[in-house]
Amino acid sequence: MSTWNSRGLRGSTLEEMINRTNEQYREQGLALIQKIPTPITPINMDKASGHITLAYFEQKSTVDYIGSVQGIPVCFDAKECRTDRFPLSNVHPHQIRFMTDFEKQHGITFLLVFYSSRDLYYYLTYKQLILFWERAQTGGRKSFLFEELDPGFVIPHHPGVLVPYLDVLQRDLTQRDEENTVDSSFIQ
Repeated sequence: MSTWNSRGLRGSTLEEMINRTNEQYREQGLALIQKIPTPITPINMDKASGHITLAYFEQKSTVDYIGSVQGIPVCFDAKECRTDRFPLSNVHPHQIRFMTDFEKQHGITFLLVFYSSRDLYYYLTYKQLILFWERAQTGGRKSFLFEELDPGFVIPHHPGVLVPYLDVLQRDLTQRDEENTVDSSFIQ
């Protein structure tokens, strides 16, 4: 049974920023993305503050967010990284399985990574995530470095939007379309 011992809800600021961004996207009619709550059962509570101090997870979570962008099914997980090396242990095998199954159903999956030391958001495509994951599974590096990432997927600052990931999602979609066009040109 997995347990959770609160150390200040790491990543909650990142998730709050994404939640606000998703609310803006909903209000503008651009996307409908929901935060998926992780079901927990409290064991200990601080009676003075009313905060949960120890709990166990009822089940393994899938990803943090799921929804639709202009009719395209989308799911993603939000991660925070304090250095330029992202440990793949922050992504769990059941999450990779879920994302792979989601992709097989023609959905789009990705990670939103906040590099806090750089004050930078990065959109890690499913394709790149799987390359790093498979490298680790076959005895290679168990992390990836910031230098290994495609700079075209850095999420640019956008006035009025906290984590403006839709433009970079569009780049992912365009790249996928180009790859499918190239792949289908060999089928004759």
